[in-house]
Amino acid sequence: MGMWQRFSMIFKAKANKAMDRIEDPRETLDYSYQRQLEMLQKVKRGLLDVATSRKRLELQGEQLQAKAAKLHEQAKRAMAAGREDLAREALTRRAAIEPELEALKTQHGQLLAEETKLTEASKRLSAHVEAFRSRKETIKATYTAAEAQTKIGEALSGISGEMGDIGLAVQRAEDKTASMQARAGAIDELLASGALDDLSTPGDRIDAELGRAVVASQVDAELARLRAELPTPDAPREIES
Repeated sequence: MGMWQRFSMIFKAKANKAMDRIEDPRETLDYSYQRQLEMLQKVKRGLLDVATSRKRLELQGEQLQAKAAKLHEQAKRAMAAGREDLAREALTRRAAIEPELEALKTQHGQLLAEETKLTEASKRLSAHVEAFRSRKETIKATYTAAEAQTKIGEALSGISGEMGDIGLAVQRAEDKTASMQARAGAIDELLASGALDDLSTPGDRIDAELGRAVVASQVDAELARLRAELPTPDAPREIES
């Protein structure tokens, strides 16, 4: 494949992809429906023109027939009046009308046949346009629903991604909270054991130890006092001999 052919193929492929992105099938369907309506209107206008021409020929034929009948009547009156010359002239004129009538009949037949064809074509095209309109609306509704579902899916996909990020943030927060709680508990234990100085209370560790020793001494003294207050058991009596 030559360089130009490859370039042409790539260009057409990209152009087709770009057209797919900007094309809205609903607009295309509406445009096609409008074009079909225009075609139908043209057929109906043509049918009207043919029907008008046919009607005009019928009126001309009626006028010629009326004229021929009048000439025939004039010829009869001329013969009755002994004017054969006038009768001949009237009949001559009447004879000249016959070819015109035949030509009108021929044209009328052609126009009538054309009118019949256009009438059938108009009916078929009207049915086709109506069927296309119904199908068009169905396709448009289906496309609109699919488009809405796609947008909802895309939105949910984006929400899912955000929820995933939020879940990770929550997990990190929980882990950090647990770590802080563990650290606080360890500090409390160390402070209680004296391994760490509690800077929030006055004195140092020695003072704390001395305080605890004093408290223990006081507790021991109180226990001894309570023990001394307990009644002593009676001594055993001597057995008389």
